[in-house]
Amino acid sequence: MENKKMVLAKEMDPKIWSKLPEDVLEYLLSFLPLKTFLKLRSTCKHFKTLLFSPPFVSKHSPSSSNSPNSSPFSSFFLLSHPQFPRQYPLFDTVHNNWRNLSLCISPVLPSSSSLLLSSSNGLLCFTRPSSNSFIITNVLARTSRVVKFPTLPFAFESLTLISLPNNGYKLFVMSTIGSSNNHVFVYDSLVHSWIQFGGFDLILNENHNQEGVFHNGYLYFITPEPYFIVYMDLNNGKWQRSNFELPIELTFARLVSDGDKKLYLISGNGINGISRSMKLWELDEKFKIWVEVENVPEFICRKFLSVCYHNYEHVYCFWHQGLICVCCYSWPEILYYKVNRRTWHWLPKCPSLPDKWSCGFKWFSFVPELYAFV
Repeated sequence: MENKKMVLAKEMDPKIWSKLPEDVLEYLLSFLPLKTFLKLRSTCKHFKTLLFSPPFVSKHSPSSSNSPNSSPFSSFFLLSHPQFPRQYPLFDTVHNNWRNLSLCISPVLPSSSSLLLSSSNGLLCFTRPSSNSFIITNVLARTSRVVKFPTLPFAFESLTLISLPNNGYKLFVMSTIGSSNNHVFVYDSLVHSWIQFGGFDLILNENHNQEGVFHNGYLYFITPEPYFIVYMDLNNGKWQRSNFELPIELTFARLVSDGDKKLYLISGNGINGISRSMKLWELDEKFKIWVEVENVPEFICRKFLSVCYHNYEHVYCFWHQGLICVCCYSWPEILYYKVNRRTWHWLPKCPSLPDKWSCGFKWFSFVPELYAFV
C-alpha cells in the first residue's frame, strides 16, 4: 500500500501540460517517434501546427542527420495568389502531396496588403507599401526584420533575396528614379544599410516575374530581345555582359542556378516570336557554350505553350531541391524537371483553389531553416 501511494504521489498532474510554456511543450513533443508525432497532430489545432515547430524541424533537418545527402523532412512549393490573402498553400515535395495546412503569417504581417516577393534559404521577403518597407521573416523561428525603403517615393521591381554563406543575406532591388534613369539598391543584412549603384536599362523592360539568378557570387539576368546575359557583382555594383553566346532561334529564355556549380537555361525555340519547342540547356563554363540537356517532350511542351498563349513575359523559373521549376503567372500548375532522373512532371492544381481564378500565381521554393537569421 505504501509503495502504491508513493507511485501515485510521483505521477504528474495532467493540468501541468496546460501551464507549460509553448516552446518547452514543443521541445518535449519533438522527442516522440515520428509516427506517434504525426498521429498526435489530429488531436487539436495547436498540435496540427507542430510540424513547423523549431525543435521538430531542427531534429529532422539534414544537419541533424548522419547522411550529408539526406532530404529534409519538410520541403515545399509555396503558392501566393491574391485569392489567398495572407494564406499560402503548401505542396510537400518530399511526400508529394498538398498539405491541409497553409502557411499563415498573420502575426508577422497584420496587413492584408502585404505581398510575398522572394524566398531564399528559409527566409521570406514581403513588401508592406503602407509602411514603406520590406519585411524579412523566418516563419519557422518566428523572427522578422523590417527594412525601410532606401528612398521615398520608391517604385521598384525585380527584387531578389540572396542568402549568403555567412548566414547573412542581401536584397537586390531595381528602381527607376526620375523619368528614365535606372538604379540598383542593395541591402546588406550584416551592416543593416542600403548601397545605391547604377542599373542596367534593358532589364526592366520585361521578364518582371523572373528574379535575378545568383551564381558564383554574381546575380545574372537575361535581357529582352536581342537576348544576351548580363551579371552584376553585388559587392561593387559593376555590370558585365557575359561572353557565353545564347542558342539561336529563341522566343524566350530563363536562367536557373542549382545554388552551387551549375547554371541552366530554359528556352522557347521557334521563329517570328512563336515557340514550337522548349529545351533545357546547361552551361559548360570551360568551353563557354550552352549544351543541350533535354528537349521537353512534345505533349508536355504543347500544354505549357497553350497555357502561356505566347505571353512569354508570364513565364518564370526557379530551383528547388534538385528540381528545375517552370511556371506561368496565369496558370495554377508547375512544370518541373527532376535533374537526377531526367524526367518531366506536372504538379497538380491546389485542391483549395476555386474553379474560377484570375492571373497572379507566384510560386516559391520554401525549405524551412531554423538558423536562417533575419
